[in-house]
This record gives sequence, C-alpha cells and structure tokens, in this order.
Amino acid sequence: MSHLVLLSGWGCDARIWQPLTPHWSAGVEVSTPDWPGYGETPALATPGALDRLAAAMAEALPRDALWVGWSLGGLLATALLDHLPPPRGLVLLGCAPRFTAGPVSPAELASFQRAFQRDPHATWRHFLRHQLSGEPGPRQAHRRLRDLLGETPRAGQATLAAGLNQLASLDISATLAAPPCPIRRLRGARDPLLPAPLADEMLLAEAGHCPHLSHPAVLARHLEGLALEFGA
Repeated sequence: MSHLVLLSGWGCDARIWQPLTPHWSAGVEVSTPDWPGYGETPALATPGALDRLAAAMAEALPRDALWVGWSLGGLLATALLDHLPPPRGLVLLGCAPRFTAGPVSPAELASFQRAFQRDPHATWRHFLRHQLSGEPGPRQAHRRLRDLLGETPRAGQATLAAGLNQLASLDISATLAAPPCPIRRLRGARDPLLPAPLADEMLLAEAGHCPHLSHPAVLARHLEGLALEFGA
C-alpha cells in the first residue's frame, strides 16, 4: 500500500486536499495533517522555529511515505529534512527554491506583509484569489476554494505572520543540490507565483498554482505514480 502525506501551503488548512478524495485508487493511504496552528492543531509558542515545528510534525511525517508539500508546505517539508529522518521521496508541488525568486519580488512580499498586519483577513482573501489566476476557470476555482475554506482562515494571526516570514526567508537550494532523498518538482504550467519552468520540472498542462482544485484527477494520478516510483 502506498502512503502519501499531503502538506498544505500558506493560509490553507488540510481541507484544501478534499477535491482529490474521489480520485485515489484502492490501496493508496493518504493523510493530510495540518501544520501547527491550522485547523484543530495547537499553535506553537514560537511558530517560526523549525526545530519546534519538526518535533510537532514528527509523528505525522513517517519515513516510509511520500511527502507532498504544496507551496509553503514544500519549503517547510524540505527544511524539515535537516531535522527529521528523510522519507522515501518528496514532491514539491507549486514550489520554487525561494518564494521570491519568481514573479513575487522581495519588495512585493514585504508590502503584502504590511498589508497583512493592517487587515489580516482581507489580505488573506486577496492572496487566495491571486493564486488562482492561472487556473483555466479562476472564478469557478475561487468558488470551490471558498466552499472548502470559508470566509476566514482557520489559523491565528501569529501563525500566518510566521508563515509569511518563512516565505520571505526560506531558501532550499542547498538541499535540492544534495538531497537526502529523491525529490521531484511538479507544477502547473501556468502557475502565476513561480518563475519559468525548468527542464527537470514535471508540468501539469493548463493548470496554475492550485491543480488540486482545477485538475484533481490528473494530480492524483501523478502523485500515485511517484509513490510507486519511490516505493512509498
């Protein structure tokens, strides 16, 4: 039986993965743990501390599984390889080595962080809309996202602010250059938050940053194939 662990990105709890549920094959075990501070999971006293994060997530991130980290979830999963036993494989979904290496510049992210301090919920809603701009039906994808997540985030302001700091600071380039486990990068071909695709990236045609909303069946097949490849 293949085991996949799906890790969500900034501002989104584990409900973001629900569209994939009808598309998993028999014999595939899927877990969707929330990061600390999201959903019903207690927040960390120091939400930006990676060692505390690793300790809190250790049980949810077994080494005999395929970890799938989406966006910030991919950055965090890669950073945790310095603190936890490596898994059979890691898939970075919609994740660049540095968040600010693409269309979102450091200055733009800093401006977003200031806006978040002024009005966290409005800024969160703006980010959710923007990340859907590359999908073939962004309005439909946004309605589906609102149906899944509601009108307010299931995470506190301190947890969300720490996540923005991690988007600004995390750089996983060194780990990608010398990975402790097989790592694959998978992305939508029209992702508005990433730089131009690299030759070694697997592309989902016609998808943007959220293929789990726009192309759940296609994404599930890709992830199952990678789990088989890595023996997860």
